[in-house]
Amino acid sequence: MDQKQKLLIVDDNAELRNELAKALATMEDITLVGTASNGMMALDLIVKHKPDIILLDIIMPQLDGFGVIEYIREQEQAIDVIVLSALAQESFVLRALELGIKYYMAKPFQMDSLKSRINDLVMQRRGTFPIVRPTRSFSNNPLLLSSQIPRSADEKISTVFITIGIPAHIKGYHFLREAIKMMIDNPDVINRITKELYPGIGKKFNTSSSKVERAIRHAIEVAWTRGKIENINQIFGYNVYSRNDKPTNGEFIALIADKLILERSA
Repeated sequence: MDQKQKLLIVDDNAELRNELAKALATMEDITLVGTASNGMMALDLIVKHKPDIILLDIIMPQLDGFGVIEYIREQEQAIDVIVLSALAQESFVLRALELGIKYYMAKPFQMDSLKSRINDLVMQRRGTFPIVRPTRSFSNNPLLLSSQIPRSADEKISTVFITIGIPAHIKGYHFLREAIKMMIDNPDVINRITKELYPGIGKKFNTSSSKVERAIRHAIEVAWTRGKIENINQIFGYNVYSRNDKPTNGEFIALIADKLILERSA
């Protein structure tokens, strides 16, 4: 009898992790080796268990799904990845496919469809099923579903950060996200950025205001260094910045927060 394929579930939604674990426990060709709630935990489990297949979310704390995929490819590990994500914009799907994932399934998905994709991978790995290369055509591939608008503020902010190239593993990512959420809840806080906003974030993350300010500055500089200014302008529908026109922390926080406030009130 062929050996079972080792599967790892990586998603920051505990309810979904439990649902997946329960549903996949009935699959005869799969053995669940672990679950992870963030990208860094996933890397530890990859080293420990050497899974054959990973079910992977994109938006997660500490290290996002793209970071996990990049690690797998850098290590040249023969792991098949199925992305399960609420982010179904074409740019994210294409980026994941370019990194070598097998399937990209948009949430919410049908459990039977997921099981079918897992079975396809099991047969491919055993050499009993023709290898189907992932396609970039949305119209011809039912697994690449139409774009869905993220509902929570965290999801919307994370979508913006990924688009403009701010990686989830740096401290400034989390500080920026908290700053934007604070401004969405209380727009006037931008006028008290050094007296209230930075100290509030520092208190939550047990760090100093100056470290919060520097980390946010670094996150913005990373986005500009990666040359994603065109993506920033695309988000807002007009040219906000050029490569040499870098915003202050306050300007950047206000820009993103204002956009999300307008979307919420629309």
